[in-house]
Amino acid sequence: MSRSFWLPKALKFVFFGAVLVGLVGFATMSLWNWLMPMLFHLPALTFGQALGLLVLSRLLTGGFGRGGQGGWARGRAWKRQMQQRMEAFSPADRENFRQQLRSRCAGSWGRSPAEAPAEPAS
Repeated sequence: MSRSFWLPKALKFVFFGAVLVGLVGFATMSLWNWLMPMLFHLPALTFGQALGLLVLSRLLTGGFGRGGQGGWARGRAWKRQMQQRMEAFSPADRENFRQQLRSRCAGSWGRSPAEAPAEPAS
């Protein structure tokens, strides 16, 4: 493949990538400045701050360069792994595990309404 063939493709990719980042940044800035100051009395964002917010949200929710393995895919993998571990338990071990989990979790998770602790009156 000659250099004259991939250079225009690379330039198109960079150009459209920059346009896409600009549009997404502008949309984020516009939506933030339209909603957040009015609803939560937060300051308005500049374009650079909106891009920084996008990068931060991407880092917190999915990271970069994971080969398509976003947060949801990792969550499904974790769920599948836990199901495999639970299948390896005997029925008694499985129930013991569930009881320990219920005792450690706050609130009425996994309990019937009769077993749930009473809510404090306010």
